[in-house]
Amino acid sequence: MSGAASTSMTTRAGAPRDVLLEDSIQFLPGVGPRRAEQFAKLGIKTVGNLLDYLPARHERHEFRTIENLDEGMIATVVGRIAAIRSQGGRRNSRVTATLVDNTGRCSLTWFNAQYVLDKLEQGTHIRATGKITEFMQLPQMVNPRFEVLGSDAQPVNEKLPPRLEPVYPATMEVPSRLIARLIAANLDRMVGQVREWYPPEFARQRRLIPRRQALGAIHRPTDERELAAARKRLAYDELLLMRIAVTLARRNRTALETAAAMPCTPQIDQRIRRRFPFRLTAGQDRAVKEIATDLATTRPMHRLLQGDVGCGKTVVALYAALTAVANKHQVAIMAPTELLAQQHARAIATYLEGSRVRHGLLVGGMPARQRKEMLASISQGEMDIVVGTHALLQGDVAFARLGLVVIDEQHRFGVRQRATIRSKGPAPHYLVMTATPIPRTLALTVFGDLDVTTIEELPPGRTPISTQVMGPGRHETAWESVRRELEAGRQAYVVYPLIDESDKSESKAATTEFKRLSQRVFSRHAVGLLHGRMESEERTTVMREFAAGTIAVLVATTVIEVGIDVPNATCMVIEHAERFGLSQLHQLRGRVGRGAHRSHCFLLTETPAAAEHQRLAVLAKTTDGFKVAEEDLRIRGPGEMLGLRQHGLPELRVADLIEDADLLRLAQRDAGQIVRGDPGLRRAEHEGLRAALVSRHVEMLQVAGIG
Repeated sequence: MSGAASTSMTTRAGAPRDVLLEDSIQFLPGVGPRRAEQFAKLGIKTVGNLLDYLPARHERHEFRTIENLDEGMIATVVGRIAAIRSQGGRRNSRVTATLVDNTGRCSLTWFNAQYVLDKLEQGTHIRATGKITEFMQLPQMVNPRFEVLGSDAQPVNEKLPPRLEPVYPATMEVPSRLIARLIAANLDRMVGQVREWYPPEFARQRRLIPRRQALGAIHRPTDERELAAARKRLAYDELLLMRIAVTLARRNRTALETAAAMPCTPQIDQRIRRRFPFRLTAGQDRAVKEIATDLATTRPMHRLLQGDVGCGKTVVALYAALTAVANKHQVAIMAPTELLAQQHARAIATYLEGSRVRHGLLVGGMPARQRKEMLASISQGEMDIVVGTHALLQGDVAFARLGLVVIDEQHRFGVRQRATIRSKGPAPHYLVMTATPIPRTLALTVFGDLDVTTIEELPPGRTPISTQVMGPGRHETAWESVRRELEAGRQAYVVYPLIDESDKSESKAATTEFKRLSQRVFSRHAVGLLHGRMESEERTTVMREFAAGTIAVLVATTVIEVGIDVPNATCMVIEHAERFGLSQLHQLRGRVGRGAHRSHCFLLTETPAAAEHQRLAVLAKTTDGFKVAEEDLRIRGPGEMLGLRQHGLPELRVADLIEDADLLRLAQRDAGQIVRGDPGLRRAEHEGLRAALVSRHVEMLQVAGIG
């Protein structure tokens, strides 16, 4: 929260005090208990929450005469209703009016808004605001907002500066206009109670306006310049809080935890490398050296291993695991799905064939007796490497000598889950992996309590993947290409966004399309089905048959996104590609191109929209996962793509981790200096900063033992 004044604001002796920022929002005029419950669903419970509920964007409203309206702009015009009529019935009505001023005329249209007829008639003067489109060669506003004026209304003054109107994240119960009205009515009394976070010299050196001024301007900007200054201040505040929280968590962990030193001697290194039927790439070698250096110390390793699809992260993780086992410690490898856990278990079994290393699988769907035996083996130290899912987090899982935790697909697990698995024994070393490449600055922010290792090279022998985006008229071309590959003895994936058809979505579904593809499109080939609701044994059987070549075409959902490795699969068709994020499409595409033959990925869309195809065209232009991830971050935003809340970090309301890279670097530097000089934020000048930190980053600070 922005912080309340320490004294109540009383207008005169005996009169009720003014509403304070920490008070319930229901005490604001016009709210009340029922409306307060609706606001609470948006996270607005107090008056301070309302002040901190920032606009998602600002609409630029131009003051224009009708002859100067341009298509696409949001404009305000003043004129007289020359004609008005209603069409349709109660449920499907349309009110159309012609608005004229002394320069021209435009059309106003309202759908399902019969109330307009009660307010407007021929000759009424109004001020109308809306987005300008074109209809019948006239400017048009659809569902414009309007205000009835007197007959002496003055023409619009085009010399007035554009109005910047805040648009708030809203619901049906609490629309943006209601939020805007409530904030506008109470803005002065709210910002008057805001405390400053920084000493004046600190803010001046960074060219930051006061926080009170910034909050007033973000809700009620007078011009673009003032809005930019407000945005800069509030974005910096968000980034600084995030960086302080991450820095404190890391500092606290480093100070309190001690791990077992697990050195990798030349003999251990040679024994491990002999397990792999290939030479490690230069990138894998660098990663191995950094990890080995970490494992050799009593400071617990907390390292993020990131790299593109197929860069060989699993081999690096296994190297780390075998180093721990050589030092008489156990290893837990945690995957987000049973399918991926099983894939890891099979890969480990292949590499360790003939080895004395004991390894096993622990997943949720295991028979009770088998699970009991596995738990006993783990707790008695008879299992060296345990691969599992969330089942490894359950309270009955106890390791005898847990030395290393490996977590695959880091973004799927939250900060509390990470803390839980780390607690299974005395401070193990910790390695997390992600195949969603993240620019280093972002990685240090979102995974700020981790050191970062990046594998940039792909193993030799990976073949290029040709990617094509195909609109509604070209789907048959994709199917014909797949049939040619099948006739040549290759295999293919066909991916759908849904398991079953749904009344809420027009998307094709895997189960339905499986029948069509089996009976018509690929009737001469064996077709299999794979999705997340299948029993574990059934999924394993299907994957085994596909890997063996018994199944030629695998129809699946995104369960195949990670971990599936079938070198003979050279084709992938992704239906409704427009419904996936770019990084997820890149992950899916990475299931092909793993053998010696040229591979193909066809992105089928149900819309011919140029903008959608331009987005997907990024995948057709590059197979570089970092470039794809950067574009995905630009389009979707880091909050959605990286799941900030999963890491104990609140979603950013103002700051943009891509656009505000310079501001982020400044906040990183400042956070380090603040924490070094005042680790507990106990100084008087940090009082407001500490209160905001505890309020907004409570989860991360609790996990770190702070606050």
